[in-house]
Amino acid sequence: MSKQSGGPLHVLEVVGNAIVGGMETWVQQLIERMPPERVRFTALCPADGPFAEGLRAQGVDVVIVPMADDPRWTSLQTTVALVQATGVDLLHAHLPRAHVLAGLAGRLTGRPVLATIHGREPTVLDLEVQRAVDSHLSVVCRPSYHSALGLGVAPGRLSCEPNGVDTTRFRPRPRPEPGLRAALGLPAHTPLAGFVGRLSPEKGPDVFVRAMQLLLGRRPDAQAVVVGDGPMRAGLARLAAELGVAARLHFLGVREDMPALYPELDLLVSSSHAEAMPLAVMEGMASGLPVVATRVGGVPELVEQGSTGWLVAPGDFNDIAGHCAALLADPGLRSRMGQQARARAVRRLDLADCVDRVAALMARLAGGHPACRTWGVGAPAGDIQEITMSQQNRNEEGQRSNQASQGGQQGGSQGSQRQPGQQQQDNQGGQGQQRQEGGQGQGQQRGGREDSQRGQEGGRNEASRDQGQGQGGQRQQR
Repeated sequence: MSKQSGGPLHVLEVVGNAIVGGMETWVQQLIERMPPERVRFTALCPADGPFAEGLRAQGVDVVIVPMADDPRWTSLQTTVALVQATGVDLLHAHLPRAHVLAGLAGRLTGRPVLATIHGREPTVLDLEVQRAVDSHLSVVCRPSYHSALGLGVAPGRLSCEPNGVDTTRFRPRPRPEPGLRAALGLPAHTPLAGFVGRLSPEKGPDVFVRAMQLLLGRRPDAQAVVVGDGPMRAGLARLAAELGVAARLHFLGVREDMPALYPELDLLVSSSHAEAMPLAVMEGMASGLPVVATRVGGVPELVEQGSTGWLVAPGDFNDIAGHCAALLADPGLRSRMGQQARARAVRRLDLADCVDRVAALMARLAGGHPACRTWGVGAPAGDIQEITMSQQNRNEEGQRSNQASQGGQQGGSQGSQRQPGQQQQDNQGGQGQQRQEGGQGQGQQRGGREDSQRGQEGGRNEASRDQGQGQGGQRQQR
């Protein structure tokens, strides 16, 4: 429906990939959480497959349109016709090739364009499109925000809407009997470390394998699992065999039961070389797991050093192995860190707050739409109330969790003191960070693509250009 019709805001989601990964999961969750009486969605995808089918199952009209860095005329013509014929009010792009198509169509039809940057920083192509069509960039963590400012994006066309995690779906729960260990033929109390993510270079799964060689050498009773798929899968299996850990390092592939699988693990490792706000880390924390992660992108906004886990330098598999060994050796420390990770996720990373921030941004960009008039539209982003009653309730839950675990924190904090300035960072949070930088920012933050804008979006590298078209049937995750 159009503005004049008085119906819900009509948003066209232009998605540059067709696999099921972190960015695509975020889009699905956004659509699921938006009130249908206020927002309705249509989606453009570059190929059919599980992601497009999932959107259709949500009631979204999906149109398949080829996408490229230099889009075909037929793709542009189709998009423009769709916008005009169906009364699209706002185009929302994900990944650079989608930004190109949405930007051109938005300029030709006079509709506002929002591009969410899921990686650590905007690519050159994102910057070119933004400057050419005056689109609005939404990033997902503070390092990405400052990077975009440094690259010349005007503060008025930039904001930070951190990603979130469904803390009711991902939560601590008892391990099922029989569970994952039984399925792998392991004793019920086998220590288990896990990696969850796409098996591609930016995620550093080879670093995890090397760290597990060291850990399993120190702990003969321990095992490790890799959850995910990707181009490095065969090479990682060969590496595990070369390092002599193939029998104790289990490749599980893509799983549909992640809320139940996380509690099967004793700890989670994120070994990425580049990230924004990784979904897997947020899901693991919400599930009550301590996290050992590389200090990249927005990850330090998630993992509180020495409290919810540990941060290490990218590529440092020795340090990863050492922290994993310390956690496996101390159940009390592992439990305290897991409780504190859960409390932090509830307090700061809840998906409801993420959706509220994106809804407010969409409403502001489409401020003339009748459905937006009771949405706080017309007010600067910094004037929109950032802490709702539901957030306050989650804060109270987080405080109770912290109080329950406070008694043992001192015993588990050896070598784990907070970094200088960390408390100040926590107090500031991410919400409101950008009030001082153009009045546009709404938050802190994963996403990632969390998946590092499909491998950090590669600065428009060849892998990034090829990914969305030929993998429509591939299923992937975080």
